[in-house]
Amino acid sequence: MEHIESITQIPGIFTAHATNAKAGTGCTVIVCPKGATGAVDVRGGAPATRETDLLRPEETVQTLNAIVLSGGSAYGLAASCGVAEELERHGIGLDVGVGVVPIVSGACVFDLACGDPHVRPTAEDGARAARLALEDAGEPLARGNVGAGTGCTVGKLGGPERAMKGGLGEDVEVAGALVCGAVAVVNACGDVVDPTTGTPIAGIRTTDGTALASSDEELLSLTAQMPLDRRANTTISCVVTNARLTKAQATKVAQMAADAYAHAIRPTHTTNDGDTVFVMATGEIGAQVDLVGVLATRALERAIADGARSATGAYGLPAARDLA
Repeated sequence: MEHIESITQIPGIFTAHATNAKAGTGCTVIVCPKGATGAVDVRGGAPATRETDLLRPEETVQTLNAIVLSGGSAYGLAASCGVAEELERHGIGLDVGVGVVPIVSGACVFDLACGDPHVRPTAEDGARAARLALEDAGEPLARGNVGAGTGCTVGKLGGPERAMKGGLGEDVEVAGALVCGAVAVVNACGDVVDPTTGTPIAGIRTTDGTALASSDEELLSLTAQMPLDRRANTTISCVVTNARLTKAQATKVAQMAADAYAHAIRPTHTTNDGDTVFVMATGEIGAQVDLVGVLATRALERAIADGARSATGAYGLPAARDLA
């Protein structure tokens, strides 16, 4: 297969961002107009999600039209409403006889502490991103401080003064005709590490702010005196594949791909993270489920690392490139 560097090159997938750099927030929309098989895995202790129950294998609806990854904490779920309304205007969704109902699932990160806490992604932002996505000409997805990654931060166990900038990352992995791509919005409580070497990329800094420390070690040494009530976290992701999967199979892929968080974030799935992984399978290629899961895991762990590497310093916080 020809080289694929972005999920925008997967047939039937369209994506775009709405970014508010001044306020430090935004949303990212991934659209499959014809409908994809969807699934989700939620492992964080503080998720903000929409329409995840219908993705369970036993539920009736079989197709998913869009995933919305958003900032704004629970307020940002409004962006998904705008996406649904925009897709309806294009006739995209489940035919219910009197019209269509677009099936739109989503999740949010808490970025209110990064920019302006009173500005969150709105229905208008979601509609604009969906409109741009449908007009997309296949250009690679922008990464870093864009869309849902605009206000992301990482390494927050030592407080905001020792945190670093996170962002939105992407990776695509190919095995023959099978393609698995992942988009990750990296706003983790913990540190981001290289999934292959374990080398720290971004996270909690030393008290003088000049180098990286370790959130794991910080947590172990300060458990008695540091209350873990900082909920300004969460990594949310979407895996997109051209594999032909049932909902049960897509759910297994989401469960396998969630291990990427453990490979690239330390610690992860804490009570202060709302870690969520969505899967969209377009059904073009027959593939063995475990192969899809392994490829999806690799794509997601590299997308998480890319989210930290692609970020640029902003809102008074340095990025990985600033400490290198």
